[in-house]
Amino acid sequence: MKAITLALAAFTCLTPVAAFAQRADLPPEAQVIAILDNHPTVSAAGERVGAAKAQDDMLRRGPHEVTVTGSYIRRTVDREGGYDEFDTTIGRAFRLPGKAALDRKAGALGIEVAENRAEDVRHQAALTLSALWYDWLTAAALHRNDMGTVSVLETSVQAVRRRRQLRDAADLDIDQANAALAQARGQAAGSLASREQARAMLAATFPDLPLPVEPPVLGAPELPAQPLATMRALVIERSHELRAADREAQRLGIVSQRVRADRIADPTFGVRLFSERSGMERGAGLVASIPLGGGYRRAAADQASAEANAARFDLSNVQRMVEATADADLSNARTRMDVWRGMADAADSSLAAAARTQRGQLLGAVDLSDMLYARRQAHDAQRAEIEARGEAVRAITKLQIDSHSIWVTPGDS
Repeated sequence: MKAITLALAAFTCLTPVAAFAQRADLPPEAQVIAILDNHPTVSAAGERVGAAKAQDDMLRRGPHEVTVTGSYIRRTVDREGGYDEFDTTIGRAFRLPGKAALDRKAGALGIEVAENRAEDVRHQAALTLSALWYDWLTAAALHRNDMGTVSVLETSVQAVRRRRQLRDAADLDIDQANAALAQARGQAAGSLASREQARAMLAATFPDLPLPVEPPVLGAPELPAQPLATMRALVIERSHELRAADREAQRLGIVSQRVRADRIADPTFGVRLFSERSGMERGAGLVASIPLGGGYRRAAADQASAEANAARFDLSNVQRMVEATADADLSNARTRMDVWRGMADAADSSLAAAARTQRGQLLGAVDLSDMLYARRQAHDAQRAEIEARGEAVRAITKLQIDSHSIWVTPGDS
């Protein structure tokens, strides 16, 4: 583990600190924030916030508007002649006391729901970016490891061929060395394909993110400055998904009250003007009307009440899901670090054994097959260490994102 840790530390020291955000192998934080803010899903969520604000304005103003009705009649009376007659009614419905206040509460809560859902969409985009980014870095690290093994085996094949020319090695030795080299090249080709696929996925999903020709070196996992248990609590405390579910439950509760209040319909008041017999009779008066609620309004109230109850159950479910995510993040951050440390120790030991075996083979004290076997063990141990390193970094980064410790907009807490 010491050799790997020193190599990664050297890489971190050589990387300019100003060019990276929380980690040396991540893009600059300001760049990531801008990319997330411009992501299509985040932009769409922002438009939904605008829609919620428009709905809030509608609810504040109310659904009732001034209605103008009128009629014109040409009447003909025997032995009297024809008359022009008309009437006009101007009226407007008015919300009964308490309904406007409920509408205002529902509109304000609707804005909060949309804003929190928009932040949660941005949060999911950040998780996607982190996952695709470390897919690319892990695949690149595996490819570098595979190419290193190819280089070592190419040197071994050349050495075996020289020994064969000196009649110090058999044809079987050359076949074994060539087979090991071919296998290593095939594995390197596979890891290259995985690296290019990961790059293509990352570039297509986040086309605004500039990608270097060579991906950054996958750094060593580092525990954040905050205690992991504190960050686990922040996952729940700062969860926009949980806030959205809570505000939605409150909103539907208000809507249920509003629908129940609407069982008594809003009255309409107005003024009526009329002229009959070509103006010989004129008049003005007040008119009023009110719908008499029946089974439809009762069923609508029952529906709204059921939806409010369902929202409360949804809130309980979201609470459990968020707590489960927080617990899983905490567990992964702890255990993945332990896995990586063990794999790093195994990789160091395997590399040391492979180096000693190779020296012994060059001196003729170790068979070629034993050297190739030791090299294969070292190669597999290095791949396991890289994969464990990638999983540990992913786990810690996910905990940081879920706790809104990195890649957050100002005021998001």
